[in-house]
Amino acid sequence: MRLNCVLIAGGKWHDIDFARLELLKLLAEDENVRVRVFEDYANLEAITAADFLVSYTCDVTPTEEQQVALRNYLNRGGRWLALHGTNSILRFLENGSIDTPCTAPLFMETLGSMFRAHPPIGPYTVWPTGVKHPMVEGIEPFEVVDELYLSEVYAPIEVLLDAEFEGPAGRFVHNQWEKQRHPVLYQRKLDKGAVMYLTLGHCRGHHDLQPMMEYYPQVERCSWENPVYYELLRRGLSWAKTRNE
Repeated sequence: MRLNCVLIAGGKWHDIDFARLELLKLLAEDENVRVRVFEDYANLEAITAADFLVSYTCDVTPTEEQQVALRNYLNRGGRWLALHGTNSILRFLENGSIDTPCTAPLFMETLGSMFRAHPPIGPYTVWPTGVKHPMVEGIEPFEVVDELYLSEVYAPIEVLLDAEFEGPAGRFVHNQWEKQRHPVLYQRKLDKGAVMYLTLGHCRGHHDLQPMMEYYPQVERCSWENPVYYELLRRGLSWAKTRNE
């Protein structure tokens, strides 16, 4: 049976080309999946007709009309595998700090969380929370080198993987964080549909910080270099293709 997927891959400060290609290769492992690719959420006709939605973005915010359409899509039974910076809104201030204003509350409430900050890229441990779910069955604690997303939770979510953090978070306005656990993988149920959100997966190439920096000296692949990440992506796509639990 044919399955129609919409992949939203776009935004700033990341190697979107790399992430898009890797996700397309994973989607191509199922010959029944047909994919349409967009940079944002403007094509509501395609999204509405999709069997499932996948997003890898940074600072891509849908309009109010698009937010309502996404919510309705999920309420009707759609599934959405949201990755990395999908829940981010970034504003660079004159003093050099980075604000993350909640200018799209329906969008963030639909996703279940909103990005607020991350410490500098570094190693941390990801832990299963003990919740029984096919996404994490047999997954042991694992180490990654990635951006640890510090997010504000906006709705009831079921956390499947998390990580602990305490301390400062770089140049972000929300800079000081007390010791607590932060979702790395969670499910957000909405009426007949659901969101599966995985915060791992930062990537950046030499040219992805323009115009702030003409040439970024290092290529960052982070969790994309970890086989566990690809296992989670494959499981996430399998989850997204299945309408029933």
